[in-house]
Amino acid sequence: MLISQVKKGRVPLDQVCDAHPELIRAARNVGTQTSTRCPICEESDLKLVTYVFGPGLSAQGRCVSTAKEMRQLNDRAEELSAYVVEACVECRWNHLLRVIPVGGRRSTARATR
Repeated sequence: MLISQVKKGRVPLDQVCDAHPELIRAARNVGTQTSTRCPICEESDLKLVTYVFGPGLSAQGRCVSTAKEMRQLNDRAEELSAYVVEACVECRWNHLLRVIPVGGRRSTARATR
């Protein structure tokens, strides 16, 4: 609905094309390319960027750029959350696509003495 409102001129571009510079840097350098055109500028395909937040990670989260890195985070005992954001590096539009639970793997084996 928001995209429709932008296209009709009811919502200014600067209110939706406001991605943080760090998000755009991550999208440009380590983002996963999609074949989905930006719904705002229609000039560029969107990129996906994943940030993981939770105990033991920086307050700014951790930008995950490889499947191996995600597997390592998923093996952690702490419960984490991965935020997948789609971003346009041309017009700086961004949208939280989904939140995925990560980690939380509690070992059921007991240590023996």
